[in-house]
Amino acid sequence: MSAYRVAYANEARAGRDALSAEHKKLFDAGVDNVARDPYGCGSTSVSGSRDRRDAAIGSVAFIRYEVSPAVVTVTILRVIH
Repeated sequence: MSAYRVAYANEARAGRDALSAEHKKLFDAGVDNVARDPYGCGSTSVSGSRDRRDAAIGSVAFIRYEVSPAVVTVTILRVIH
């Protein structure tokens, strides 16, 4: 299966943009892993919703994201670092 397309909510984009260049590189590699396997990668479902998920991106950040299988998109909702 191909990787899901990744989109960012405005708040998540701002969180990513606030990372140092080194951390952005690590973050982007982690998000690439999520895009390839959005239900895996050590993620957990949120409030019983299979498609709303939380995941740690290495030691760089914690993300909440929404999987949209019908449009093959992972939308990053929040980045906490």
